[in-house]
Amino acid sequence: MATRRYMEALSIDSLSADAWLGLAELRLRTGEASEAERVYTAALARLPLLTEALRGRAHARWTAGRHVEAEADLQAYAETSGDPRAYRELADWFGADGRTPAQLATWRGLLATGVLSEPASNEARRMVKALMILVDGADPVGSPLDPEPTRLALARIARRAP
Repeated sequence: MATRRYMEALSIDSLSADAWLGLAELRLRTGEASEAERVYTAALARLPLLTEALRGRAHARWTAGRHVEAEADLQAYAETSGDPRAYRELADWFGADGRTPAQLATWRGLLATGVLSEPASNEARRMVKALMILVDGADPVGSPLDPEPTRLALARIARRAP
């Protein structure tokens, strides 16, 4: 019934963002992740500035098991919207996929935005410190390849960052 109503709304106004997002969300909630992805993609083709469709398509792709594409969509949404929750979710996705260096880079980027509340900023600092320990030698900030004194000093400072 709801699907039919959304389809009717789209036949009347094919540029209705609410109808596109509603139909795609309905598809996702009913377990049709591939169909939801198709609807989000169609919405983006007609409404390229509908950033919420990027976020939705990221969730649909994640549900369908297409994690790399989902992460790319969520990254694009986060950069476009500036939503710190999207960056946090992206970091969680990188962690779930075992991509710790990417998770560290995302937390660092989130911390660098300066838009976090005090508790969220403290959490971001803790996550950066913990992930630096896990990443160790793969982190170019914490373990520079060039052992020149300036780089080593910067690495020591980075390890002690608040």
